[in-house]
Amino acid sequence: QVQLVESGGGLVQPGGSLRLSCAASKSDFSRVTMFWYRQAPGKQREWVAFITPSSNTNYQSDVKGRFAISRDNAKNTLYLQMNSLKSEDTAVYYCRGPETWGWGQGTQVTVSS
Repeated sequence: QVQLVESGGGLVQPGGSLRLSCAASKSDFSRVTMFWYRQAPGKQREWVAFITPSSNTNYQSDVKGRFAISRDNAKNTLYLQMNSLKSEDTAVYYCRGPETWGWGQGTQVTVSS
């Protein structure tokens, strides 16, 4: 069973920044596309961003220009730099690899004054 451990969430004011991390226990991390998802209260989980093994990236339109996904294959770690945060970014954030890897426990991000 692959372990995905997200961290870095917290409470931040609107306009602030956070950097999320996701540590993966799988040794073939460098060869798979990795995703960040989020789930806001009362809403369905949604895709936020992904990064391919060659570090091509794509973003949901709501976060484009504010969030940046990256990876460190030497550390089996995925990152999400979140800038200019808005209240609507409040959610539990999850990282995800291939479907067979399952989900981590997520990390809570709360944007509030």
